[in-house]
Amino acid sequence: MGCGRVGATLAQSLESSGHSVAVVDQNPDAFRRLPAEFTGKKVTGVGFDRDTLVQAGIEDAYAFAAVSDGDNSNILSARVVRETFGVEKVVARIYDPQRAEIYQRLGIPTVATVRWTADQVLRRMLPFGATDEYRDPSGRVRLAQVDFHPDWVGRTVRAIEDATGARVAFVSRFGDGVLVTDRTVLQENDVLHVLMDDEQAAVVERRLTHAPKVEAE
Repeated sequence: MGCGRVGATLAQSLESSGHSVAVVDQNPDAFRRLPAEFTGKKVTGVGFDRDTLVQAGIEDAYAFAAVSDGDNSNILSARVVRETFGVEKVVARIYDPQRAEIYQRLGIPTVATVRWTADQVLRRMLPFGATDEYRDPSGRVRLAQVDFHPDWVGRTVRAIEDATGARVAFVSRFGDGVLVTDRTVLQENDVLHVLMDDEQAAVVERRLTHAPKVEAE
């Protein structure tokens, strides 16, 4: 639902991957953003209207994304699709980060675009810190990209986990994701992705952005 730049890109990507796609937008001119070769359905209407959704094929849908430019429309559409039509794979784009947290805890996955953009900008302005990549619906478990002091280079994943109490999920190395073992050694320019409890975050960030203690190994 929503055929702006995000919706059109998403529809094109899904169809290119072999999926059948229907796009709903209340402005028929929005469908011009879709490529000429797009073969999916184009349905003009409001994304939370049941008849519109049925016309788009929601009764046979595996997943639904609400990515219009309105928070209220997105969350209402997501709720109708999940609660009325029983679609489990539902995600809503939300601009207001406070709303996003509320709906996330209610079990409706959200993408908070303002927070994500702000985090990415801050990451490039302030090199040391942690940026969330995922939170579970309760908000307690975090997957975060965490910067580390240069002196951690050459240390093992086990040393990092022993020092922080968190779990290293994987590292990004030369643009590729690498699954780790406790013997994996952190290399220069690695990007560290850490799973941790929300209450651990401050400790994890503080320990990794400072040089490790001698006994860390």
